[in-house]
Amino acid sequence: MPEQLPDALLVERRPDGVAVLTLNDPDRRNAMSDEMTAAWTAAIARLRADAGLRCVVVTGAGTAFTSGGDLSWLAEKNAESVPALRDRMLAFYRDWLTIRGLEVPTIAAINGHAVGAGFALALACDLRYVASDAKLLVPFTALGLHPGMATTWLLPEVAGLPLAREMLFTGRAVTGTQAESYGLVNQAFPRELVLQEALAVAERIAAQAPLATRLTKVALSGGGHPDMEAALRWESLAQPITMASKDMLEGLTAQREKRRPEFTGE
Repeated sequence: MPEQLPDALLVERRPDGVAVLTLNDPDRRNAMSDEMTAAWTAAIARLRADAGLRCVVVTGAGTAFTSGGDLSWLAEKNAESVPALRDRMLAFYRDWLTIRGLEVPTIAAINGHAVGAGFALALACDLRYVASDAKLLVPFTALGLHPGMATTWLLPEVAGLPLAREMLFTGRAVTGTQAESYGLVNQAFPRELVLQEALAVAERIAAQAPLATRLTKVALSGGGHPDMEAALRWESLAQPITMASKDMLEGLTAQREKRRPEFTGE
């Protein structure tokens, strides 16, 4: 049964090492409220300490992935001073972007619309699978806002500068199908299949050698190595670490015996 931490977020830890986080405020299209933010931060902290964790899937309850920041909160805080707002927004960004610090691969199962900071959350994940009819957009300037939650870094990293500029300057929405063609997401599916397909990828990731997978995530983080020499230096250290592992021997033995390997992370 899913664990509730609290109602705003559902956490399901599966026996194969996959954890599913479901943003759970469908009546408000999973807006990133204070309650949800606190639950998210606590859940990520617990997952970070979970030695058996192998992959994390993030999705939304109902028809939306998340509509992003709570607009009613923004209106209420308009009269606050800039320093106070800066501190609050920086904490909000960092709380949600803690998912970037997980050592295991992360997947956004974008079951519906992903807006503003909600789309940034999907961009912060390693992989993205989306409903074909979902709308993805960053309408900050249409609201009189500068983009937040590292969108000006995350969107160019994933989409490239030309598309990032267009989406941020115009607020144009793209559908899941368009996002696939643009390379914003890995693949688009009919809405009812998105979570199922994302979980299938998560299960495949969870079946790989954990140490090799975690080191590979480090190698690819932040857009990858700055140049080939940096990649060679990293690989010349990371690959020998995995060569000394029991999992490498298990992988080679399983290949020779034509069976599925059983990796332990050792």
